[in-house]
Amino acid sequence: MNLYSKLAARAANQNPVTVGMIGGGKFGSMFLAQARLTTGLQIAAVIDLAPERARANLAATGWAAEQYAATSISDAFKTGGTYVGDDAATMIASGGIDIVVDATGDPSAGIRHALLCCEHGKNVVMVNVEADALAGPLLARRAEEAGIIYSLAYGDQPALICEQVDWARAIGFKVVSAGKGTRYLPKFHQSTPDNVFDNYFVDAEVAKRGNMNPKMSTSFIDGTKSAIEMTAVCNATGLTPQANGLSFPPVSCYELADVLKPSSAGGSLDHAGTTEVISCLHRDGTDVEHHLQMGVYVVVEADNDYVSHCFEEYNLLHDKSAKYSAMYKPTHLIGLELGISVASIALRGEATGTPNGFRSDVVATAKRDLKLGEILDGEGGYCVWGKQMPARTSVSMGALPLGLAHDVKLKNEVKQGQQVCWTDVDIDETDMAVRFRRQMEQAFSAEDTAD
Repeated sequence: MNLYSKLAARAANQNPVTVGMIGGGKFGSMFLAQARLTTGLQIAAVIDLAPERARANLAATGWAAEQYAATSISDAFKTGGTYVGDDAATMIASGGIDIVVDATGDPSAGIRHALLCCEHGKNVVMVNVEADALAGPLLARRAEEAGIIYSLAYGDQPALICEQVDWARAIGFKVVSAGKGTRYLPKFHQSTPDNVFDNYFVDAEVAKRGNMNPKMSTSFIDGTKSAIEMTAVCNATGLTPQANGLSFPPVSCYELADVLKPSSAGGSLDHAGTTEVISCLHRDGTDVEHHLQMGVYVVVEADNDYVSHCFEEYNLLHDKSAKYSAMYKPTHLIGLELGISVASIALRGEATGTPNGFRSDVVATAKRDLKLGEILDGEGGYCVWGKQMPARTSVSMGALPLGLAHDVKLKNEVKQGQQVCWTDVDIDETDMAVRFRRQMEQAFSAEDTAD
């Protein structure tokens, strides 16, 4: 509980933690809004394919123009300011940067940037959970070999869930389940950028004000982002997916322990030690009372009657048997909280979650009947959504990872609800991200891909 005092000490010694950020969009802008106010932290560079957009977002988040007027990264270090540019590789290779934050959302770019960080000795915070779901286990292994830290992003739900799992295990509890809330109905799997704000938790006007990208927003409502995030959690914690992935049961925060336990104990899960995402909507579309739409949770199991009695005596959120109990966090601050990852890495040498195995995967699943010759448009598009699946199952069936289901042509028809396979698409085997993903599948043994 002393990150701030350590940051203050760095400031007093005129040795701030220095960050190079790639991606000046919504998540990055939320981080920038707080980074400007954080003692002992310097954003040395903001890199974006559209630098003018990044400058506009800096201005919108309270930065004065002179604060991001540095003409180069070296000038930023001389003046204590921030450089805005479009060359991520040069930024990563430059001296003086402690931590690189990838907030691009592009899985191929995330892999490329993480590997450059390994090459140049830069710690990396992977906000880009799409890249982590596609190849995070091998990226983390490469980072460890390079002597750097690869971390999930605090403020995003996977890192917050990892924190809850770590808390539970550190005090001796068996973790039964962990996950988050969302807005879900089965029909949402067919959401597209054209109709997403009919189903979203904000309307089109509010989304426009917040510069919310319709394609990215679609990935949140069609089930894709939930699969990506729970895959990140499984690969970082040792939890394993359910055989059929996520079922999105409607559950209130007071029912967590009753529902999110194994079916053998009267719950809805196919085994203990798994992930589940719960819906804030009943299947008829009405709201779940006391829902957890924006929050995260963990369910633990008491080892003996004494602990069960403690659950009852201290009015915890236990099930009817008092053998299972839940803790939850009602919401999350997304990019506004990202500084915790930065400070944890720089001052404690600790990641806020990192993959340690390939247990879960996200596979491209047809939103509608797909025709021969169609071009897949990836996450949040019109063609596919991402389904969580045990990694062993995904690899054995040759399922196409969602992160590679973009700008590729179908060689076969795929029916609605079916998984797209590698053999269904024309894939460029020379592509860097494709090659790296293939390497990851080969690098992890059957024990690593346990279902």
